[in-house]
Amino acid sequence: MATGGGKTQETVSVEGHRLRLTNLDKVLYPETGTTKADVISYYAAVAEVMLPHSRNRAATRKRWVHGVGTPDHPGQVFFQKNIEDSAPSWVKRFPIEHKSGTNIYPLVNDLATLTWLAQSAALEIHVPQWQFGPRGRIGNADRMVLDLDPGDGAGLAECAEVARLARTILVDMGLDARPVTSGSKGIHLYAALDGSQSSDDINAVAHELARALEADHPDLVVSDMKKTLRKGKVLVDWSQNNGNKTTICPYSLRGRFSPTVAAPRTWEELDDPDLAQLDYEQVLERVRDGAAPLAGMESGIFEEESLEEATADSGEAPGEVRSAGGGTDRLTKYRSMRDAAKTPEPVPDEPSTPSEGNTFVIQEHHARRLHWDFRLEHDGVLVSWALPKGPPSTSGKNNLAVQTEDHPLDYGTFEGHIPKGEYGGGDVTIWDHGTYEREKWRDGKEVIAVLHGQPDGGLAREGAADRRYALIHTGSGEGKANNNWLIHLMKNQPRPGEKGEVPAEDAPGGAPAGAPESPAGSVAAAVRAQTATAAAPAETVTVDIKKVSRDAADASMPRVEPMMATAGSRAEINDDDEWAFEMKWDGVRAVVTVTPEGARLLSRNGNDMTAAYPELQDLRAHLNGERAVLDAEIVALNKAGRPDFGLLQPRMHLTKLREIAAAAARTPVHLMVFDLLWLDGNSLADLTYEQRREILEQAVEPVPDGHLQVPPALDMSMDQAVAASKELGLEGVVAKRRSSTYAPGRRSKNWVKLKNQLTQEVVVVGWRPGQGNRQNKVGSLLVAIPDGVDLKYIGRVGSGLSEKDLATIGPRLKKMSRKTAPLDDVPSADASDAQWVRPALVGEVTFSERTGTGKLRHPVWRGLRPDKKPSDVVVETA
Repeated sequence: MATGGGKTQETVSVEGHRLRLTNLDKVLYPETGTTKADVISYYAAVAEVMLPHSRNRAATRKRWVHGVGTPDHPGQVFFQKNIEDSAPSWVKRFPIEHKSGTNIYPLVNDLATLTWLAQSAALEIHVPQWQFGPRGRIGNADRMVLDLDPGDGAGLAECAEVARLARTILVDMGLDARPVTSGSKGIHLYAALDGSQSSDDINAVAHELARALEADHPDLVVSDMKKTLRKGKVLVDWSQNNGNKTTICPYSLRGRFSPTVAAPRTWEELDDPDLAQLDYEQVLERVRDGAAPLAGMESGIFEEESLEEATADSGEAPGEVRSAGGGTDRLTKYRSMRDAAKTPEPVPDEPSTPSEGNTFVIQEHHARRLHWDFRLEHDGVLVSWALPKGPPSTSGKNNLAVQTEDHPLDYGTFEGHIPKGEYGGGDVTIWDHGTYEREKWRDGKEVIAVLHGQPDGGLAREGAADRRYALIHTGSGEGKANNNWLIHLMKNQPRPGEKGEVPAEDAPGGAPAGAPESPAGSVAAAVRAQTATAAAPAETVTVDIKKVSRDAADASMPRVEPMMATAGSRAEINDDDEWAFEMKWDGVRAVVTVTPEGARLLSRNGNDMTAAYPELQDLRAHLNGERAVLDAEIVALNKAGRPDFGLLQPRMHLTKLREIAAAAARTPVHLMVFDLLWLDGNSLADLTYEQRREILEQAVEPVPDGHLQVPPALDMSMDQAVAASKELGLEGVVAKRRSSTYAPGRRSKNWVKLKNQLTQEVVVVGWRPGQGNRQNKVGSLLVAIPDGVDLKYIGRVGSGLSEKDLATIGPRLKKMSRKTAPLDDVPSADASDAQWVRPALVGEVTFSERTGTGKLRHPVWRGLRPDKKPSDVVVETA
């Protein structure tokens, strides 16, 4: 395939597939002038040696659409799991069902797919250590990988030494280990396996191997992820054998400033004292010379699965994806799997005959694993799918549907016990049944139907008896039977009692009435359906920030309460090496949910702050993933570039869009992201702090000198960190235990606040009138803190109350007035002319010290804290 030559685009035929290659002269690596044409040519040249290591594996990609940039101006990277809507229908793909929904992954099985990925600027291709079986079944691990990552003061020479040490152990285990210089800093060590063990088993073995190396060579090897332990050593990262993890594929380019490659090497090369990473031109020369250091490591362990293996989880037999009719008996397979003398299921003797009925049934089936059988009458049989998680109850989530053998119409009324040992043994009950309207039936590709269930049926219990569903085949048969579909609850649902067809544009991937059907008919339609919304005419489109925030709260996204720190001192930090230190930012805490539709910001007490900070709606563009939940602080910076809570105060109380927009232009905020709690269907809460930080730094792209930052975790002692915070004029430091997990909604001693000044959150219980120019206005506030179920008075504060503060707080206090004091320990001197209020407002003060009775000396008002409620207030210690 010829590219380059000054051409910016051309259409080529690759393995019988036509591909349009565009922007061929675009420079993707500015430091070397490497163009997209060069990238496409490279992947074409190495396909023969690369594809054996990517074939049948779920591929995640890192794309640099506008190039990798330069050290001063790095390019934006997009981390992508789901296959694109625009992907050609011939690209093989399989779904993986995660807790939050189903992702569809491309399989890099041929040169045409590799070329298509290169055209989309997918420079890096990452794959797991297992393969899909031919029906999309996830297999056991077929290779082990150790990622040898040098810490500061170590390099490739040290990695090569550890690789040789690991090789000795692997040889003793009967494994043939081969090295790959990663194209980044270290070395990957691969060993082929026989596929008899799960990914969890191999992950545990790799962990023990890493620990053994560390025990034998403590001055050279570390198996713990803590960065502080890596100096001068090599981390043996064993965790990439986890079934959910991926590693850069051998021969893949890297998205570094120079076009380096994850390059297979020989053991002799590792002995070279000048060992270095290879760039793509060096790898091309080696491939042309016939070098193939990984030859023989290709896995052939996943042959055609048996019927029992393919259906063990559902108790159903796979049905062929084929056109209806054809003059054959569609119940042949059903009858071949059942003995009428042993099972109470209907087993008709007569062949199926075409009919025009429109019944449906959903049966709850307690077989080896609980699942639901979804059956639609069509062409004289019940066309059937097994749903491991049942029909989806929200449109934001697609569920897996595995097509099974056609069932007889009589099965629509079957309930009973299938004896143990018989096919599908277990209990079957009818979850719901009724009739359906067929809106689209593209055999083997797509079905759209409106189901009309029973008033007391399962559909009604899930939300409505009338439900509109789409079933979409994943389109990855490649000549073999593939039974994986997706079932999607349409966004446009029928109103109660509604009958009739739905406009085609409401269907997944649908076109306006009269438009020709797309021949692709694959999962692209389902993906579009998941995020599609009806488009308004251009002249009527308006920005509604509140609606954006509501839409961003995708039903599949978790609601996470923030973990809270305890106030502490040096005494709590008994070993600096066990702790990481972050600067404490003087702002408002926010849990940020990021989806393709936008960002939603919730305060610590669950208040929606999205509308108040419209400048943070572009966070999705800086996320290397599709959906995430972040823990962060919203801050406003003064002219010296330091957080200023006073500047943030006026923005916390605005509700009118015009005032919000003016305030955003006048005092833009910055989001300091310090934790990542959830990413693309995976909760990170159970990972250690260090593991979450590592993923966070890869997942969030900061905006240089901009409104999105990932402040560093300080690799220094506590005393050094506190001194640095004082020098910078910051509020203090938060110490976080490196080995701790995230504890949602809890105040934990694994996070300790070390403040440079004394502050205290307080509950406002009353106010006293001022004098002079503050006559008839608020002169001072009476404040308290919770003491068990009661409130404890801790003084009054007048200093720091600006005219703006009085304008904000005065009207609110008058609306909250009450006749009696909400507490009984206020001294008479303070209570003499006090105006009492309902104790609902929370504020914050600074003070010099506490008296022996707990009162505050020289308190100064900092502002209201609408993000807190009285029950959040605790005594802050020095």
